[in-house]
Amino acid sequence: MIEVKKQRLAETFSIYYDKRMLRILLLGAISGFPWVLIASSLSLWLKEEGLSRSTIGWAGLIFGVYAFNYLWAPIIDRIQIPYLTKKLGHRRGWIVLMQIIILLCLVVWSAINPTENLVLLISVGLIIAIASATQDITVDALRIEQINENEGKSMAAGAAMAVVGWWTGYKLGGVVALFTAEFFENLGVTDYWQATFLILGILIILMNIGLMFVNEPIETNRQAKQRETDQLIGKKLGSNNLITNFIAYIAGTIGGPIISFFKKNGFAIAAGILAFVFLFKIGEAFMGRMSIVFYKEIGFSKGQIAIYSKGLGWITTVMFTLLGGLMAMRAGTIKTMFFAGGLMAITNLLFAVLAWTGKSEILFAFAVIADDITAAFATVAFVAFISLLVDRTYTATQYALLASIGTAGRTTLASSSGALVDWLNGDWGIFFILTTIMVIPSLICLWFIKNKIKIGEK
Repeated sequence: MIEVKKQRLAETFSIYYDKRMLRILLLGAISGFPWVLIASSLSLWLKEEGLSRSTIGWAGLIFGVYAFNYLWAPIIDRIQIPYLTKKLGHRRGWIVLMQIIILLCLVVWSAINPTENLVLLISVGLIIAIASATQDITVDALRIEQINENEGKSMAAGAAMAVVGWWTGYKLGGVVALFTAEFFENLGVTDYWQATFLILGILIILMNIGLMFVNEPIETNRQAKQRETDQLIGKKLGSNNLITNFIAYIAGTIGGPIISFFKKNGFAIAAGILAFVFLFKIGEAFMGRMSIVFYKEIGFSKGQIAIYSKGLGWITTVMFTLLGGLMAMRAGTIKTMFFAGGLMAITNLLFAVLAWTGKSEILFAFAVIADDITAAFATVAFVAFISLLVDRTYTATQYALLASIGTAGRTTLASSSGALVDWLNGDWGIFFILTTIMVIPSLICLWFIKNKIKIGEK
């Protein structure tokens, strides 16, 4: 690894003043907002309709699409959207299309009864998840492409701003969702969640307006380099005709990003990176999937959850994400991930204490603050880490591959979180202890590869 040259703290922090960071902040918010819909809002909606913890947990399988969005990421890197690409640019065109799909899904949700149309409700949630996962591919690519390849510190700062933006979209979006739902409920509106989704649709429209202020270079050399890969593969195939050209195009689109990643790192280190990425946030995901159900069962109202878990959590997350970015810039992403991993294991224990002691607003606030501090450090280091690993020729595909592998651990395995709580007979304390233990394997993987990873943190 390259040793990081130390700067004065003020000099390091000044990187956040770069106007590109404001654009990255908005991109993060656009990426985080859909999770308000298919995570906290959907879970609480189903809970208040009387569905079981297991059903709510298994409904979370829709998040599994985030684990596989790399499969269609090559399409995002190469295929242009008619009209939208010409008017808005390659990346922004894809984002706007996905936002329109999410908006239409909210309209459908606003018109259905969850207990009578559970399959339809989950199906629409799946469409939102697919659109959101597709959107994430191009949001992350556009965010990375705002920073030059040799700007390692700016990449760490950009990662911090992306995380702040994501949590802003998720946390403040959650505040709006929960308070709006409670407002309509207090007014006596029977279908208060359905009405809430229409209000959330307005936020999507506003985000699309903001997206127009994010610059995107219309002309890049990405397509030229991709064609070079196609031609190289075509030469290997021998004859030059329509069929071999098509095969070369498909092989270059799908295989090029993977070949590039393993060639850069070597097979053993690349495999170690993938193992770490898969395991790093499993414990956090198990806890996060069931957290809002836990808060409700222990006796907190939607308003209290909004204040402590969303509003207070957002302030904490913003502050410590920026600090996490500073730590990543000064100490490096690897050390920051070890630090965050250790905190992640410890803070999960606070929720076990809350579960065993009963409802306590003070302990709840303390646990939420500690958890958000941990999540802030872990996420900014993780995002900076995988952003530094990608090849700009395949920005969307390689980042999506790494991010989706991380999501695979968090979604596919964490979908059993509700069933695990039921198997434990509702013993939330033991559940949170198990989430603590889940952190350890990833740190072991990171320890073995930490000195052999090829990233430039300049």
